[in-house]
Amino acid sequence: MSSSSAAPGSSPLPGAGPLSLCAREPHVPADRLVAEMVPPPRFDSVRFATYIPDPNQPSQTEAVRVLEGFAAGLGGAQAAGGGRRGLFGFGRAKAPKAPAGPRGVYLDGGYGVGKTHLLASLWHAAPAEPSRKAFGTFVELTNLVGALGFQQTVRTLSGHELLCIDEFELDDPGDTVLVSTLLGKLVEAGVALAATSNTLPGKLGEGRFAAADFLREIQGLSAHFRTLRIDGEDYRHRGLPEAPAPFSDEEVTKTAFATEGASLDDFPHLLEHLARVHPSRYGALTDGLRAVCLTGVQPVPDQSTALRLVVLADRLYDREVPVLASGLPFDRLFSEEMLNGGYRKKYFRAISRLTALARDAKGLLGA
Repeated sequence: MSSSSAAPGSSPLPGAGPLSLCAREPHVPADRLVAEMVPPPRFDSVRFATYIPDPNQPSQTEAVRVLEGFAAGLGGAQAAGGGRRGLFGFGRAKAPKAPAGPRGVYLDGGYGVGKTHLLASLWHAAPAEPSRKAFGTFVELTNLVGALGFQQTVRTLSGHELLCIDEFELDDPGDTVLVSTLLGKLVEAGVALAATSNTLPGKLGEGRFAAADFLREIQGLSAHFRTLRIDGEDYRHRGLPEAPAPFSDEEVTKTAFATEGASLDDFPHLLEHLARVHPSRYGALTDGLRAVCLTGVQPVPDQSTALRLVVLADRLYDREVPVLASGLPFDRLFSEEMLNGGYRKKYFRAISRLTALARDAKGLLGA
């Protein structure tokens, strides 16, 4: 597997000073993009056994039981296809058609009931080689299509036994149609599917379940999914979290120089740099980082920039990289217009995740 390339002088050598995200222009080969479609480090160790159902919510226990059975039943259709297919789908006879009945499962529940935990547990439990099962967010899947092209993505993922999609986004009709079409091709190839989804923009904060929205948006694929309703307290959605107070430029800079593997960037310059790097490479952009230090945080100027920042926030959160910053607190990144618009769910998520990483960064002071 190839690693990302970085500009000269950006390696974390002792005494070399902090790294710079703006100095990195990673070139990620296709095989890495596919190989990295696994549960993020935050969910490396989760299993069905580590999911603690709420005794007052029997649907949680039932979900574990059904998913364990779903995992145990995987491998039949693809295993019958013979030898393993090459990276881009060549070198193996066409996979058999999917068997009758649902070959997909949709986890339907509010925030904070453990849907991602269960989805990652399903990936870990599936009796297939890691190279024949994939896990990614909806955004990562659309980025993969953008990097490889639609037909190449179909050929690549058709050799898999299971595709898990976390946070299937229902707020972008174009991307929803794209991914629904992709999933239709994969179902024909016998790939099993599992998904969770975000609520539609107009339903944000209502504490409702999204199954009807999800099944309607994927249209012809709905018959391939069994819905698992997971009841539970919607404990994470209580509006914008209160972000920690930002630090001074001097504190952030001093900490960056004192922390091995830390990066140091001016926030406006970083936003400009993100426009030059494909979002599918943002994971590689963070390779080897132990902390991200930012000076001069200010409101994001436009929606395109904001959506790129959301992807970076997701990659940093997945990798548990703390973020220390000066300037404005993270709960003031996005304008009221953005927070009331069609992508507000993404912006709420980014604020929540950056706020959590900012709290984690407090331990870096005095390093």
